[in-house]
Amino acid sequence: MQESSLTARQMFGALLAGPRRPRFGFGRRPALVNVDLQRAYTEPATFPATAYETDPRQAEHVNNLAALCRARGLPVVWTYVAYLPDGSDCGVWGTRTDTPDSLQNIKEGSPRAALDPRLDVAAGDVVMRKRMASSFFETNLRSLLAFHGVDTVVVTGGSTSGCVRATVVEGLSCGFRMVVPIECVADRHESPHFANLYDMAVKYADVLPVEEVAAELTAIRS
Repeated sequence: MQESSLTARQMFGALLAGPRRPRFGFGRRPALVNVDLQRAYTEPATFPATAYETDPRQAEHVNNLAALCRARGLPVVWTYVAYLPDGSDCGVWGTRTDTPDSLQNIKEGSPRAALDPRLDVAAGDVVMRKRMASSFFETNLRSLLAFHGVDTVVVTGGSTSGCVRATVVEGLSCGFRMVVPIECVADRHESPHFANLYDMAVKYADVLPVEEVAAELTAIRS
């Protein structure tokens, strides 16, 4: 194991300044998948036990990417996590704690399950409930993307070290080119956030400034 005195933020910054590997690159037809941008995770003032903020303009950036995709007829997907009234469909993931803030107590239809009101969710977008970390796991996301001829998935949302990473890893495993706009993902703590941006950039995804992602989407022919 290599040792370093650098912080996770510094390691990621050094990687951006000097990438070690070529990019996967955008394919011919991207989609935007916004992971769990729901109030339980995006409103620290309302839900301080579970919510977090990394870039205060995250919602603005996501809305811009969504508008670019819609203008080109590209799929826009919003996922959220929510469970049955008794939480039984959370499985073993919901067995560690049982407090009002626990994962399995995000109930379908509750304020914690609702998408952030700052987001521009359009009538033609797909809103998808999931139960586990990856947006691909036991949802119809993979078949939906296949139907639309998608080969590239841009992933936003939270958390960087949890559901975003899980979605990215499974998406790559399914054969998609994965892209993560830096300003569009968030986590509770600095170290896991930057450590996972670093790791995804090295192994699983193109991790890029949002301006570069927007430019790539702008260049896609509608």
